[in-house]
Amino acid sequence: MGFNATLEINNGIAKIKLSGELDALTASIFKTEVDKAASQGAKRLVLLLQDLEYMSSAGLRVLIFAKQKMGANTDIYVVGAQKTVEDTLKKTGFDQSVILLDEDNIAELENV
Repeated sequence: MGFNATLEINNGIAKIKLSGELDALTASIFKTEVDKAASQGAKRLVLLLQDLEYMSSAGLRVLIFAKQKMGANTDIYVVGAQKTVEDTLKKTGFDQSVILLDEDNIAELENV
């Protein structure tokens, strides 16, 4: 399966929807979208991962890059991560640097 990343920015909230497999060959696509969000001054980054089936260490590096690029005051939300992706975040400890939400709790973002 391929990979796709789409960015939408509204009211300072950048939403990046990822689908497919995020690996060394596709990480640059994700990084480009993070760069765009940061350059437009997004105050919050929401990663919609419902359709992301796999994330390699290259994908994790882009998440770390996103945390650094967006700045310490920008919250990063990971929404709807599949179990394998969530397990990767937890095993590496990166779940401590982002806010994990399931799809049912996405409405919470409106109140943050």
